[in-house]
Amino acid sequence: MDDDSPMTRWEHRTEVPLSIASLLFLAAYAVHVLAHRLPGAARDVCFSVIMATWAAFLVDYLVRWRLSGQGRRFVRHHVLDTVVLILPLLRPLRVVKLYDAVQRRRGEPRLPLYARVIFYASLSVLLLGFSGALAVYQAEYQAPHATIVTFGDSVWWAASTLATVGYGDVTPVTPMGRTIAVAMMACGLGLLGAVTGSFSSWLLQVFSREGDDVRPPGS
Repeated sequence: MDDDSPMTRWEHRTEVPLSIASLLFLAAYAVHVLAHRLPGAARDVCFSVIMATWAAFLVDYLVRWRLSGQGRRFVRHHVLDTVVLILPLLRPLRVVKLYDAVQRRRGEPRLPLYARVIFYASLSVLLLGFSGALAVYQAEYQAPHATIVTFGDSVWWAASTLATVGYGDVTPVTPMGRTIAVAMMACGLGLLGAVTGSFSSWLLQVFSREGDDVRPPGS
């Protein structure tokens, strides 16, 4: 695809607004979940922000699908965008995409490949962990026999789940909470694998260069 194609121009124009919309969604969702004594009018504002961000992502998705000319192939080639549209929990990941776009506009990225992978994975873990903790807390804190009754419990559970530790001291008991747990387990495994693989490759590259440096001349 040419750099001056309609779809590329549209993506460049919407990168920053959609990333800001992602942060607005996360802020509104956090207030909606955590502020239990929030007045009804304020809760309506939070809900309106949540729906407005979803509408913005829907418009962006439909416009890019139209401009791509790929038909059904667009869905297969833009899996993350499709999932983010369906699952608002993953919407804050747009912030990672914005950082990558800013680095591309400045020319060569400042960080090497392995460092970028670790940075993106770490940022994704923070965003997923906070969003997942909010979603599980909303589903669990009023459920009968719930063990996740405070947001602190939810944050602890999200951290242990994404780290693939799973202490089991607090666990979801509702169907929605367990569904979110399965998704976070899968994300945790994927992100942990990306970080571990990148760090291992970096170590192998370093040791390989050191071996070349100490090799005797003519060997």
